[in-house]
Amino acid sequence: MATDSGRSTEAGAERRRLTADFALAIGLLALVTVGLVALRARLDKAHVALAYLLLVLVASAWRGRAVGLTLAVLSFVCFNFFLIPPYHTLAVADPLDWLALVVYLITSLVAAQLLYRAKREAAARAQLLAEAERARALREADRQKDALLASVSHDLRTPLTTITALANELRLAGDDRAATIELEAARLNLLVTDLLELSRLNGGVLQLQLEANAADDLLGSALERLAGAPRIGDVDARLEQAEPLLGRFDFTHSLRALVNLIENALKYSPPGQRVEVVAGRWGNRLVFTVSDRGPGIPPEDAAHVFDPFFRSAGRTPDVTGTGLGLTIARRLAEAQGGALRYQPRAGGGSVFSLELPALDLPPSPES
Repeated sequence: MATDSGRSTEAGAERRRLTADFALAIGLLALVTVGLVALRARLDKAHVALAYLLLVLVASAWRGRAVGLTLAVLSFVCFNFFLIPPYHTLAVADPLDWLALVVYLITSLVAAQLLYRAKREAAARAQLLAEAERARALREADRQKDALLASVSHDLRTPLTTITALANELRLAGDDRAATIELEAARLNLLVTDLLELSRLNGGVLQLQLEANAADDLLGSALERLAGAPRIGDVDARLEQAEPLLGRFDFTHSLRALVNLIENALKYSPPGQRVEVVAGRWGNRLVFTVSDRGPGIPPEDAAHVFDPFFRSAGRTPDVTGTGLGLTIARRLAEAQGGALRYQPRAGGGSVFSLELPALDLPPSPES
């Protein structure tokens, strides 16, 4: 109700403003017409047309197109009625006067419309410039944020190393609390590492070594990296095609992305549920799909699953992490000309697809 009342008040104020604008414009037209009538014996039709045209342009620039167009029509009538013989009638004695009147009417209407369009384009340009400046400021703020993150992350490495070393000594000395210190320091170190990696990706300074690599090598290395992880036995990995699958990608960064996807799938999958990892080729892409039977991502959260620090409502409460793994994995894929996509799994769960540029096998010498 309050909103409707506010809109009604605004509409009433707008109507009163328009009424005042039209009344003022008509008053000015009357004053100009009185002056022209007083001097009509000494004025040429061109002088009258220019005076009225100036009034139309001023009114259009001051009060808008509607007022300008209205004045154009009313001034045409005044021109004919008061300043074209026979006076005080709409009849025209000289046929050429009709030409002057029509030309004036068309000119004034077109001038009012063009002035309105020019004002609108100027306003649009000003808005675009303001948006461009705002975007530039946001980019600069983003750049400074990334620089700060990189600096802080780098500076935290040394004290974390010291804390970990001291905790290790305390644990060896028999202090049971040292294990907790080591665990929390490891978590903090992971966050620092992820922040540093993200800042490098955002800053475009990540070093990539794009080389020909085999899909089975990447898949085997990921499983080897996770060999000591809990529930690694729940992972079913296979190649979709029998022929060699080659791609052109950075092996180290692609391995990190794939390991992150498998780790996430194991974290979110209920006990006893298998995680499927399949490598294959579709078109010009190598695709590594990681499928789980976890809670999945609610539809309303799917668009944000790769946002930094995002936590879905479907997240298992006891699952820990920095909230940057998927963000970094997607950036690593995109930096190599690939992609990382999410889709819900039929029957429940999630499917993440890591796409990397594929390579064709060189033709054999015999062929």
